[in-house]
Amino acid sequence: MKMGALMRHAAILFTFCTGLLCAGAGYAATASEREVTAPFMVPGAVDSQDLPWASDGEANVPYVFHDPAHEGRITGFEYELMQAIGTQLGRNARFVQNGWDGLIPGLARGLYAMVIDGIEMTPEHKAAVLFSRPYYVTVDRIVLRKGERGPMSLTALHGHVVGTIKNTSAERLLLAHDAHDVRSYDEETNLFSDLKNGRLDAILIDEPIALYYTSNELQIVGEPIGRVAYGIAFSKTNPRLRDAVDQALGALIKDGTLYRILARWNLWTPYMADYMGEQAGPMPPPTAWEDYRATMERMSGSSVHAMMQRYVSFLPLIFRGAMMTLGVSALAMVLAVGLGLLLALARAYGTAPLRWGAGLYVEVVRGTPLLIQVLFIFYGLPAFGVRLSPFVAGVLALGLNYAAYEAENYRAGLASVPRGQSEAAIALNMTHVQALRLVIVPQAFRTVVPVMTNDFIALIKDSSLVSVITLTELSQTYIRLSSTYYDYVGTGLLIALAYLLVGLPFVRLARMAEKRMGRVVGKGHH
Repeated sequence: MKMGALMRHAAILFTFCTGLLCAGAGYAATASEREVTAPFMVPGAVDSQDLPWASDGEANVPYVFHDPAHEGRITGFEYELMQAIGTQLGRNARFVQNGWDGLIPGLARGLYAMVIDGIEMTPEHKAAVLFSRPYYVTVDRIVLRKGERGPMSLTALHGHVVGTIKNTSAERLLLAHDAHDVRSYDEETNLFSDLKNGRLDAILIDEPIALYYTSNELQIVGEPIGRVAYGIAFSKTNPRLRDAVDQALGALIKDGTLYRILARWNLWTPYMADYMGEQAGPMPPPTAWEDYRATMERMSGSSVHAMMQRYVSFLPLIFRGAMMTLGVSALAMVLAVGLGLLLALARAYGTAPLRWGAGLYVEVVRGTPLLIQVLFIFYGLPAFGVRLSPFVAGVLALGLNYAAYEAENYRAGLASVPRGQSEAAIALNMTHVQALRLVIVPQAFRTVVPVMTNDFIALIKDSSLVSVITLTELSQTYIRLSSTYYDYVGTGLLIALAYLLVGLPFVRLARMAEKRMGRVVGKGHH
């Protein structure tokens, strides 16, 4: 009974922490995150007024990206196309941000109705999803440093260090010709930076990307290579929506809307003319292309005034990222402390089944990567009927992971208290539960406070992993800003300062708690 009472006390603490987690999660989750799990996302539903679609807008010029002139605004030729499709269907086309690797899993999970992100209509992709009719047809091109004589054909790339984007037709072409010298990237900005810095000899990439990422230092060379067709992806359980979007695309091609969008972005090419047919009337000026180039020239300046203007414009985004990082980390630590204490008590004082179960949990969680746990909770649990918002999934994954480490800290703290303390408490007519609650646990807690502080700082940094489930915290903010403006040093220093400012107050509070607890325990011994 005494052990049962102790476990009930710990369970009450854990329940309180879990309740605080849920309340905080409900308060901190943004409107867009709550919409992610709304009922209109049921596959096959095409009669809703809301039409959620996803893309990776972090470094995705000219497809879907954050306007460098107004970071809070999404733009791009695919963004304009989706707005036009929504208008054709009489529905509100709503953008949902997700990382490239999570786009198709998110589609299968029902986070949104369709995906558009320059997805190539390859046999492998067609086996996984339904595709609309192609909305853009293009080719691969070779990019070199300006003024250099290098490979200008696919065959000539043999023996050179060539970069490209992962899971593209360009990557397959390169691997088929010379797998040894191919380097595949997740982000276009890193790819082009490595070419500028001499880490690559050449790049093979889709022509729209090559057009927008080449600068005064780079050049497109050689003849077009291959043929690439982009399509909008749908879940295989949603053919009705695919058919409706196909009809809308046909209407946009017929009335010239798609032609005008592509012309504005300087993306109307002979390949599109062959696919769609020659369009009537004069070609509209490439205003979107010109605005983008002018903005990048102005914002990427190296003068002190230009840099200060750029960094000041970053502050609201960095603040929002810091608040997301702090919210996720603080709630996850609350959960970790409550569950960790419960696990530690179970291992130290529980019955054999409790000790075995708690030990198994600790070893399994510590023995598997945190990233896998985050992805499993967000993308895997829906297979069992458990659907969590990105915010709650991130907090839960971090909290459950760190609980295993906190449990070992607390167990070591409990073991560090001399046995005589417990015996003295019992001699003073305390019960076992009272001895633990009033004598043993306070001394053990004082021992582990510095370790808990270190764990919280580590958790703040590990919270960057929740970016894979669509949360935009500090690390994701850094990726967005650095990839937009090609500024890794200044932006990196700002983000590092934000992480430091988020963590320092808690270090100070922990030191104050150590001193306070030291005085209290010292008075008790005296």
